[in-house]
Amino acid sequence: MSHTLLTTTRTLLPRTVTAAFRFPQLTPRPNCHRRYVHIERRLEEELKITLPAAPSPKANYDIVCSTPSADGKELLFVSGHLPIKPDGTLLTGAVGPDSNGKSIEEGYEAARHAGLNIVATLKNYLGDLDRVDQVVKIFGIVQSTTDFKHQHLVMDGCSDVLMEVFQKPVGYHARSAIGTSTLPLDITVEVEAIVRIKPE
Repeated sequence: MSHTLLTTTRTLLPRTVTAAFRFPQLTPRPNCHRRYVHIERRLEEELKITLPAAPSPKANYDIVCSTPSADGKELLFVSGHLPIKPDGTLLTGAVGPDSNGKSIEEGYEAARHAGLNIVATLKNYLGDLDRVDQVVKIFGIVQSTTDFKHQHLVMDGCSDVLMEVFQKPVGYHARSAIGTSTLPLDITVEVEAIVRIKPE
């Protein structure tokens, strides 16, 4: 009986009405856990950069903390990162070529590795580096001899690699660089960052 009623209904209703009973095609929700990996592809194919393993905290603190920003996005406060090479080598020692310390080039390399460790942390935390909306600021501390006055040139190592990875305008950031007579574990530089990210 129900089959007869359904057949009769299909016969009496216009074609435009019966079409409304068909299941609609589902459209994927935009940005619903979608990974774009454009930046990660550029890291591998264009820049030939291998990221180190994402570092873990060296004491009683979190490597990343987050808070909502005024525009509805999210700000990440990234703890100070160390200059660790992909093979695990920790770059140590004070910069100050005039006092038998490391050269500016060696300091630059250390800052670059600290920057790459920040990128590794962001990839581990976000899952997709394309979620980075803006590198807002980096703060770098350079272990220096007392007569060394070019900490800003050392910190270019970090700034340059962030610009290589994220490009303008995303990677173009505010920055502070200071010198100090000592750093934990005798590291050459320590760099922290503030990063704004896109919603998932």
